[in-house]
Amino acid sequence: MTSRRITLREFSFPRDYETVLKLWKSIESGMNVGRSDTPEEIQKKLQRDPDLFLVAELQNEIVGTVIGGFDGRRGLVYHLAVRKDLRSRGIGGMLLTEVENRLQAKGCLKCYLLVFADNPQAIQLYEKHGWREMTEDRIFGKEFPA
Repeated sequence: MTSRRITLREFSFPRDYETVLKLWKSIESGMNVGRSDTPEEIQKKLQRDPDLFLVAELQNEIVGTVIGGFDGRRGLVYHLAVRKDLRSRGIGGMLLTEVENRLQAKGCLKCYLLVFADNPQAIQLYEKHGWREMTEDRIFGKEFPA
């Protein structure tokens, strides 16, 4: 863990949007920024469960993010990102643990996350926190036209 104090808080729109978008775009592998990351789409997300979109701050600067989703039955974790120079210091684990706790508090019994195969550092983090690869399932996706 970094010697300076990391604080976690809920994402604040529009104040945090540009900083978070810049962080996501800086991630070299394992994250795609797409249509669902526009200001309008982020606002939709925040209307549903704003308490599941978290940022990590170091000296009032955003250095990490995670987004959780809950449909009333299952959870989803995505956009876990930590600034490159601060990785392997516990920030990702803090964000993951906090969003897991918040999902459980909502009654979530099972949660999923998606990770790119070319992101072994993230895979190690998730495994360290008790996540397992669900080899019995296949993931399908579909993008709807704009």
